[in-house]
Amino acid sequence: MSPREGFELREKAKIMDESAMARALVRISHEIVERNSGTEGLVLVGIHRRGVPLAERIARQIERIEGVEIPCGNLDITLYRDDLTLRHDRPLVGSTYVPVDIAGKIVVLVDDVLYTGRTIRAAMDALMDLGRPGAIQLVALVDRGHRELPIRPDFVGKNVPTSRDELVEVQLREIDGIEEVVIMERVGGECSDD
Repeated sequence: MSPREGFELREKAKIMDESAMARALVRISHEIVERNSGTEGLVLVGIHRRGVPLAERIARQIERIEGVEIPCGNLDITLYRDDLTLRHDRPLVGSTYVPVDIAGKIVVLVDDVLYTGRTIRAAMDALMDLGRPGAIQLVALVDRGHRELPIRPDFVGKNVPTSRDELVEVQLREIDGIEEVVIMERVGGECSDD
């Protein structure tokens, strides 16, 4: 069941517009380079769906900063989710593509919204099936809190305290044709966006 089925959502607040998102990604790109003392051994991997264009944007930004092209891939975690049978009778499985061997590399996972941490746990399991990274770091455009697992982002665009009755929607030009992050409020119950 989709987190939106069976109840109404209404927009509560816009928390990032296009320029705020761009500034956050530039800052995150600089932080990644600084934390890792350059780009040696870096691989960016976006989590389907909206983490992929975010990872690609960060890779382009790092290339502008450092003049070095960073390998960038995408990861489908559908079959690694611990709630797979609760979410779908027949899950749609996408593709995973990582252009380099990740063994010993610093893999920077990129996702749009960090909530319970379950998506990231599934992503780490999927990565381990591809190889053994030297380190895994995490980028979240929005960290909304409410963690159920001991997972913490290394790089955050914006921390946004939310209630469980709210949903954080990241909309990207590549997928949605618009650039913004909004908080949607469920009218009559609890939401899940992770």
